[in-house]
Amino acid sequence: MTNPLPADLEQRAASQRESLHVSVDELRSTMRHRLGLQRAAHTYLWRASGVAALFSFAVGYVLSGVFRD
Repeated sequence: MTNPLPADLEQRAASQRESLHVSVDELRSTMRHRLGLQRAAHTYLWRASGVAALFSFAVGYVLSGVFRD
């Protein structure tokens, strides 16, 4: 069984380290894109507006019943 040369090990480690850095950068970029506030706001704006309107209507209906008598 032969041991690899230290220079070969250093070269492989550097290559793997560079590959890891590239993978992490790609992951960060992907997550930043998927979790972006502007993208989420654009995608779910009408749904969020509808939910807010229904919630406001329900709260107003309940509060009007409390003050009615």
